[in-house]
This record gives sequence, C-alpha cells and structure tokens, in this order.
Amino acid sequence: MPGQGRPSAYSAAIAQTICERLAEGMTLREICRAEDMPPESTVRLWALDDREGFSAHYTRAREIGYHVMADELMEIADDGRNDFTSRNAGDAEAVLNGEHIQRSRLRVDTRKWMLSKVLPKIYGDKLDLNHGGGLKVTISGDDADL
Repeated sequence: MPGQGRPSAYSAAIAQTICERLAEGMTLREICRAEDMPPESTVRLWALDDREGFSAHYTRAREIGYHVMADELMEIADDGRNDFTSRNAGDAEAVLNGEHIQRSRLRVDTRKWMLSKVLPKIYGDKLDLNHGGGLKVTISGDDADL
C-alpha cells in the first residue's frame, strides 16, 4: 500500500517476534533490517519505556541470545573447512588460507569480548583476590601515641 511504512506502533506480536529472534542469537540491528520490523530506535524505546512489560522479555531474550553466541564460539573455532585453499583452479596443492583464519579469529575474539562485557559473571575473567601468605606487622620505636 502506498504511504505505509515500517511499523512503529507497539504490538505484542511484533514484540514477541523480536524477542524470539534475539533469543536465537540474531542482533537487534539484523532483526530491524526486515521491512516488517520497526526501526532499532523504536524497539530500544519500547524496552526503556517498558512498553506493556516488554523490558523484561527483551532483557531475557538478549541474555539467551548471548548464550547462543557463546555456543557459536566453539563452532567457529572448530570449523576448519576454509582453512586451506588451492593455489590455482584445479590445483591439488593445498595452501593455508590466512585471511580466513584471521577472520575466524576476529569473529571469536569479538564474541569473547562482547560476552565478557554483557555477562561478566559468566564469561568475564576471573580474578583471584585470595592470598595464602600471612601478614606480619612490627612496630618499633619509642612512640607511645600510636
């Protein structure tokens, strides 16, 4: 229909679709590129304004999506299909495909960084602040007013 643009009014059905796709590991940007989806900024406002309880659903779907992203780390790291290529068409000699390996490393590192920031208790670096040594304090001198 002429004059009909992307939806911007809140609807429970659109909100549910957005949350389902987020939980599958899609990014909000990726979801909102579709013509039948509202702009990213609109969805973010729905979450901030807690439109009809959307904030809790959005937050939970995001968290599930981040766990999906963590699962992808193993898949990316284990996928060696394009690690080697042939030098020339029809050539049997396999050559290391450094560009593909670097891209895979970047994909892994980006996801690891993101997970460490959004879910630090689960995917962040663990700091060990325990120390097994004792502390011995010796006070010497004639100062009685300590």
